[in-house]
Amino acid sequence: MRKGNLQHPSNGYKIIVVDDEEGIIDSLSIFLKRSGYEFTGVTDPMEAIEKVKNEHFDLMLLDFIMTPIHGDQVVEEIRKFNKELYILLLTGHKDLAPPLETIRRLDIQGYCEKSDKFDQLLLLVESGIKAISQMNVIKDMNNKLQDTYEQLERAYMESIQTLRYTVEAKDSYTRGHSDRVSEFSVLIGKYLGLSEEEIKTLRIGGLFHDIGKIGVPDSILLKEGKLTDDEYSEIKNHPTIGAHILSTATIFQDIIPIVKHHHEKYDGFGYPGKLKGEEIPYFARIAAVADTFDAMTSKRTYRDALPLDVVISEITRCKGTQFDPKIADVFLDILEHHYEEVKEIQERYK
Repeated sequence: MRKGNLQHPSNGYKIIVVDDEEGIIDSLSIFLKRSGYEFTGVTDPMEAIEKVKNEHFDLMLLDFIMTPIHGDQVVEEIRKFNKELYILLLTGHKDLAPPLETIRRLDIQGYCEKSDKFDQLLLLVESGIKAISQMNVIKDMNNKLQDTYEQLERAYMESIQTLRYTVEAKDSYTRGHSDRVSEFSVLIGKYLGLSEEEIKTLRIGGLFHDIGKIGVPDSILLKEGKLTDDEYSEIKNHPTIGAHILSTATIFQDIIPIVKHHHEKYDGFGYPGKLKGEEIPYFARIAAVADTFDAMTSKRTYRDALPLDVVISEITRCKGTQFDPKIADVFLDILEHHYEEVKEIQERYK
């Protein structure tokens, strides 16, 4: 058998070499295949960008001076859609290498001068592959941890949902109320320009804000007449009970302030902490507006839903006393200019 036909076992790593000189491509092809790498050679830098976009490569060897675009421009385009590709830049002379600032900005892992001998380049490639291997191990561990976390989060969510449905089963008013408070809170959050993660916290916090009612006696929760002072005191315990229910689950730490403080008032006369102004957690101030709006616009055993103009007047009147004035103004603007979004939520969770 001729020596040139020997098959070298693949180590599973794919390298793409981009150089407009066919001779360099051919030499590196022999050299890298002999070292066990899967090799792809490209002479057109524009074609290389498309290949990286559509195929997986672990490492790129990239010539700096090429036409129609230079290597740093190739990296600029690749980094728009691929932040992970390990890139080594090849230069004809060290004086022709791009500035260090460019190398850092584009996250180019290193550069090497071209030479007839490839020993130094092989060392850089091997070093890069070791780094890639470690990154893959860490990524795999993170994925497994994320899967475990998501399974745990689902289990907790299902457990708390069961408690929420238990509350709703015995209190007809609560049924749909938590969903609407959740959606109204999210709507306010969007118009406040909050991030997706913050919106998620508002959504879950709204769903579970009344979870503590599971600890309120049915005789009080379902009473149709006026509550006595003692009975009202029992009702006022539900935020603290809810916070306690959620306190043992790490995944609910972000929503506990909503659950515990959605009945605080901006002037300090709310409960349970009598917090005032910005002492009240921000998300709880948002939920307070959403919660009160839904309470006023929902039919209760002792009254019909209030007309929208009355609700607007009441929210306006309570700015700075019950509600954070800035949040109240945002919601009043929604009611005036985007009321169709509010109606859609009300229709969805009748």
